[in-house]
Amino acid sequence: MAFAAARELSLKYELVGANNAPVLAFSNSLGTDLSMWEPQCAALTQQFRILRYDMRGQGESSVIAGEYSIEQLARDFLGLLDVLALERVAFCGLSMGGMIGMWLGVNVPERLDSLVLCNTAARIGTAEMWNARIASVRQGGMKSVSAAVIERWFTAEFRDAAPVRVQRARTMLEASPVEGYAACCAAIRDMDQTGSIGRIRVRTLVVAGGKDRVTPPDEGRFLIERVPDSEYVELDAAHLSNIEQPDEFTSALRGFLLP
Repeated sequence: MAFAAARELSLKYELVGANNAPVLAFSNSLGTDLSMWEPQCAALTQQFRILRYDMRGQGESSVIAGEYSIEQLARDFLGLLDVLALERVAFCGLSMGGMIGMWLGVNVPERLDSLVLCNTAARIGTAEMWNARIASVRQGGMKSVSAAVIERWFTAEFRDAAPVRVQRARTMLEASPVEGYAACCAAIRDMDQTGSIGRIRVRTLVVAGGKDRVTPPDEGRFLIERVPDSEYVELDAAHLSNIEQPDEFTSALRGFLLP
């Protein structure tokens, strides 16, 4: 692990794999850090040079005061690419990371070889819902929302069958910096890309979870109906499908990205 000075930030990142391999970048869900991609890193480092990072306000990266925006988070990622001298990457983002991917696909397609949008939507929730979440964490800390978030992240079947992995995710969530989490909630609250996603001109895979209550399959189908060169995969999972169905998720990625 290392830290990069990108824009006004210190961003924690990891870049592993052969220097001549294609770069695959992962971008996280709200309330997580780069460790959420462990299943994919372990499986894909033979084929790719893998970049993962903690975005602004999350994990061990800088927590900057004030509310964030999806454009701001996307430009942070571009700053990281510039620091690392990476001109183009394949980009895989889940939930909030997928929203960042949409912005990149619309605004800087020249920096992307391909795009994977996972368990995400062009717009998520209402302003009232996000404002209530922000108020909850500021008043009661991350533990005040963690039980409800874990229920949305994973199916009941997975929670019963894999308690160690679920606890690891809960620990990651509860370690999130409160102000950074709240600022990222504001970024999601204020994002509406329903009118712009049709301008994405990057080859795109949309991954949905059949049991995802946060971004249900209809949201994934909404994306592929509008993104011209896109494919759709639905997994038997809730919101963090890369953790709940790691083998199936990784297989879908590999099948899409490799010739």
